[in-house]
Amino acid sequence: MSYKAKKQEGKPNILNEPMVAYVTSGIGNPFYSLLGGSGSYKFSNEFDVINLARKGFSKSALLALGKKISLTLQELAHILHISERTLQRYDDNEIIKTEYAEKAVELARLYTRGEEVFGSIEKFKLWMKTPGLIFNGEAPVSMLDTSAGFDMVFRELGRIEHGIFA
Repeated sequence: MSYKAKKQEGKPNILNEPMVAYVTSGIGNPFYSLLGGSGSYKFSNEFDVINLARKGFSKSALLALGKKISLTLQELAHILHISERTLQRYDDNEIIKTEYAEKAVELARLYTRGEEVFGSIEKFKLWMKTPGLIFNGEAPVSMLDTSAGFDMVFRELGRIEHGIFA
């Protein structure tokens, strides 16, 4: 990846980055498969994912995501800010609220990114459940109940990718 800093007369440095390095799209994207792209939901682009997040997921799709990323029902409920019992009460095909779908999309994005950084979803899942100093002795998965926690885990993945370990 090449970065070019341009210094113009009297203007601050401007960093130009190749946008293509950050864009992953298409049906082959593992992000789609974590969301059930090969199952009941079909995605051809990012707008399909946005529409799904706006409409909401079925309970079965949410539980399938949890299973793929090795989260227990209790962990999933904690991340979504829903009681475990309320989540259990939903019928399998019933659409759950859109705020839960949004968190599910974020989970799929995070775990896809983690797989890219670690080279394996299994290694990433192990890292997510291992307490670390950078997270005040907590496991990264325990941070996912807040957007700031998601950001912190994403930032740490960037550090790991670039060889900067805490």
